[in-house]
Amino acid sequence: MLTSFMDSLFCCLTGKSANVVVPVETSELADGYEFVEVKPGRVLRVRHIIPDRPVVEEPTGQGGSVSCKRKITLYRNGQLFIENLGDRARTELTSGQNGETDPNSAAEVELTDGGGSSPPGSVPEANKSDSGTGGKDGASESGAGDAATGETTGQPDPSQQPRKRKRKPKRTVVIDCERKISSCKGTHSDVALFFIHGVGGSLDIWGSQMDFFSRLGYEVIAPDLAGHGASSAPQIAAAYTFYALAEDMRLIFKRYARKRNILIGHSYGVSFCTFLAHEYPEQIHKMVMINGGGPTALEPSLCSIFNLPTCVLHCLSPLLAWSFLKAGFARQGAKEKQLLRENNAFNVSSFVLRAMMSGQYWPEGDEVYHGELTVPILLVHGMYDKFVPIEEDQRMAEILLMAFLKVLDDGSHMVMMECPEAVNTLLHEFLLWEPATPPKKESKTRPETAKARPDSTKATSDTAKVRPATAKQSSSNGSQGTTDNQAKR
Repeated sequence: MLTSFMDSLFCCLTGKSANVVVPVETSELADGYEFVEVKPGRVLRVRHIIPDRPVVEEPTGQGGSVSCKRKITLYRNGQLFIENLGDRARTELTSGQNGETDPNSAAEVELTDGGGSSPPGSVPEANKSDSGTGGKDGASESGAGDAATGETTGQPDPSQQPRKRKRKPKRTVVIDCERKISSCKGTHSDVALFFIHGVGGSLDIWGSQMDFFSRLGYEVIAPDLAGHGASSAPQIAAAYTFYALAEDMRLIFKRYARKRNILIGHSYGVSFCTFLAHEYPEQIHKMVMINGGGPTALEPSLCSIFNLPTCVLHCLSPLLAWSFLKAGFARQGAKEKQLLRENNAFNVSSFVLRAMMSGQYWPEGDEVYHGELTVPILLVHGMYDKFVPIEEDQRMAEILLMAFLKVLDDGSHMVMMECPEAVNTLLHEFLLWEPATPPKKESKTRPETAKARPDSTKATSDTAKVRPATAKQSSSNGSQGTTDNQAKR
């Protein structure tokens, strides 16, 4: 503590940072560690493990196809309307970022006359029973029914009632694609696992996961973010913005990517995984989000301890490390302290920490951005996490198209270090998961149908004559809808 105080005092007197902003010294230069220069003078340490696989590899397998069809409509008040159009068609109305939920306001808005003092009319009760559709037509018909009831029951004239109009969406996104998902085994040479850590971490926090999956035959890639671990640490704050770090991860991904890639991110690293899934949707096969938080756009906080001068943060570094230990682990014993020391967790300079926190600006990463993802995603959350509430991961599971949320009762924010066996098991089961292939429909006519009465047979034949025209009409409508969707894009 005395040393920290003297360094911070020297910083204040000289106007220079007391921290030596250089990579953490490491003696781990054995096989598996590489140093990649993503830009001139910007070098990242990467652990790359290519295990010895058997000569005879198992076939990839058929896998299963999933229809990814949904329509996302964002309104100007921040509310989101998601309509899934797949085989299991369902309509969801999710609240906006402000947390308010109003099932009808996303479809219609009630406007009063300029001089009127009466409040807008109440929501029709008939529309509440139709929870499966939630569409605009149902709300309009219910409103019309209420207006008609008002005339017969002596209510005020409908012309004096608040008039309704359809709300114009701010943004509409239509997704229509078919995604093939197959099992990823360690014996498959076209599979690669990418592990991306968050603020204050390093690739060493994935030690248990990298050892586990490399022993199973998986190719593993884990980089150190700039200023973390043994990567270079530029002395300008612009080097630690979201876009600068995301570009680093993009270059690392392009260098090591295979045909099928699985991204595993923790905390802030989840945002970089989401960015890569948008950039390379065909190459990202599956994704894992560990305590990543809700699907909200990133914006640095104006009232944060990390806005203090670097010299003050350096003086407070012991307190920050203690706070991280209390909030990041469910227990704060000798084992957890040893994990922090061995894995270089929260071992970054105050300059880098301050620049990382103030550079978390990513306005594109909102709910619509996450709702566009079609990759299967596993959400892992530690029950005792004090950085990320469980409600945020639950919200993420609602927005994503294919998401599986798993909560570990014994873990906190650093759950992959606290419960390595449980996390490894969850990840491995998810890598091996593939959707069930639906059974093929029988084309032969059943005996009961063949033995039908003559009248029934005649009716059946008449119906068969009508079906081709209906199918043709549906096909034309479908092609027209696809053209409209492409125009909207």
